[in-house]
Amino acid sequence: MTSTYPPMTDPMDAKEIFLEELKSDDLPLKLNAMKRLVDVAKALGPIRTREELLPLLTELDESDDVLLAAAEELGNFVECVGGAEHVHSLLKPLEVLARVEEPVVREKAVESLTKLVPIFPDPDLEYFVSIIRNLSRHVSYDPRISSCGLFAIAYPRVNETTKRELICLFGNLCRDPTPMVRRAACTHLKNYVKTVDTETVKQDLLPMYSNLANDDQDSVRMLAVDACVAIVERLGNDDSNVQFILPTILKSISDKSWRVRFKVADNFKKICEAFGPELTKKELLAEFIKLLKDSEAEVRTAATSKVTGVSLLVGSDLTTQLILPCIQLLVQDASQSVRASLASDVMGLAPIFGKEKTMEHLLELFMQLLKDDFFEVRLSIISKLEDVNKVVGHQLLSPHLLPAIFHLAEDKQWRVRLAIIDYIPLLAKQLGLEFFNDKLGNLAIDLLHDKVYSIRDAATLNLQKLTQVFGVEWAQQNMLPKVLAFHEHPNYLYRMTTLFSISVLSSVVTPAIINHNMLPLVIKMAVDPVPNIRFNVCKTLKALQPTLQESLVESAVRPTLIKLIEDSDLDVRYFARQTAEAFHLNI
Repeated sequence: MTSTYPPMTDPMDAKEIFLEELKSDDLPLKLNAMKRLVDVAKALGPIRTREELLPLLTELDESDDVLLAAAEELGNFVECVGGAEHVHSLLKPLEVLARVEEPVVREKAVESLTKLVPIFPDPDLEYFVSIIRNLSRHVSYDPRISSCGLFAIAYPRVNETTKRELICLFGNLCRDPTPMVRRAACTHLKNYVKTVDTETVKQDLLPMYSNLANDDQDSVRMLAVDACVAIVERLGNDDSNVQFILPTILKSISDKSWRVRFKVADNFKKICEAFGPELTKKELLAEFIKLLKDSEAEVRTAATSKVTGVSLLVGSDLTTQLILPCIQLLVQDASQSVRASLASDVMGLAPIFGKEKTMEHLLELFMQLLKDDFFEVRLSIISKLEDVNKVVGHQLLSPHLLPAIFHLAEDKQWRVRLAIIDYIPLLAKQLGLEFFNDKLGNLAIDLLHDKVYSIRDAATLNLQKLTQVFGVEWAQQNMLPKVLAFHEHPNYLYRMTTLFSISVLSSVVTPAIINHNMLPLVIKMAVDPVPNIRFNVCKTLKALQPTLQESLVESAVRPTLIKLIEDSDLDVRYFARQTAEAFHLNI
């Protein structure tokens, strides 16, 4: 049921309709009413909205779904209450919603409140600050959680006295006895760091971060890592960073909770970039080695994904000396996710090492990963082949690369075969025309008659991508004859692949090829005994329509469609009529 609210001049009262629907036991009806709250407000007008509708919303006692809809709608209510001059009237109902128990409702209320702040006239900002005071000092922890998300948006616009007050209030939240409040404060500390001046970061926010980073709850310490990254990026090589942040980072790397160590490992590249190459070499490299050797696979997985990023900062010599021995162990790690993460990143070391060092230290590792039992490891290496190809060329890897590609293309899991298809155009571009024709050309064709439709469909799209890589002339000489030959295959699914291929390739080949090579074959297939083939002939003709010569339309397409419109199969007749309309043929 959809509600329609009358205009203000209608004798029926929009407010009464709205209230009636809210009283209903039908939840969808209630939700629909709440989602049309703006319509209700427009019907009432700004004055009645402020005086009658908003007080009703302040006293709502509804399900969480309805409250969530209210919180969302109120964020779009500025014009409904009379514009920026009256935006403060929305604060009370949103404050009430920010105090409810359900986190999703509170988060939406906070989101709506933050949308309102830029609209506030400066003299009215005190209304918003009072909301922060109320929520942050509330006896229940739920409102205090909500308040954490409001400080950063308000801080830049208030005067110095109020800024100090907000800093103090936020500091209290960082020391709150309830872990959930401290987690919320920790989550929003990174945003606060971006809005305050540098001195405030050093004097006020650093101590807050330090307390949170040493919290007895690992969930708080884990979130503190994000705040750490924000502070490090803000202060750079400042002495405060080295003096206060660095010891805390080093402590976090040895934290008893693997989640904290994982968070540090996941952000390690950002931390190193903020501190710079010298401090990374002096203080952080040894800690990175610890993360690569961590007892938890999740931590090692995160750390291995940062190998190239850290190596860029410390250089090839230190990487060879300290990081490479770890990589040699990680290649044989018991965890598949670790090896897959390593494979997706380690190829980036080749440009850092250069040709000689890559051949000496890395080539054997790459070959080991290409032989890995886990398909994602092999796929990751293949996807990053360009990094190595630019440095040493594909010739050294090809003896191991090709078996890995063919093994993946023959995997029993169709999703693995589908994944390797996506990399064939990439490999074609990286390895060059001669190598592709010699080694991979037949594979691209073979995948067209895979037993799984999704594979055949992806292989068909691959033909288009390969034509874009190597050009139309290559496609005409090397690929098109093999593809078109499928039209006589005894299996109708493979004959259908011919039609799909023609449809896809029509956008990248020349009109001459379409008119002289493709169209005659499509016309020939119009008499196929299988109805699925015949109605796909109609679809294919429709795809060719933009490039066909008018003479061919009259001499070949029209007679074919006339026959298909009279076909015994209902679907064939339907698609034939559609195609005739596309050609603007009166048949």
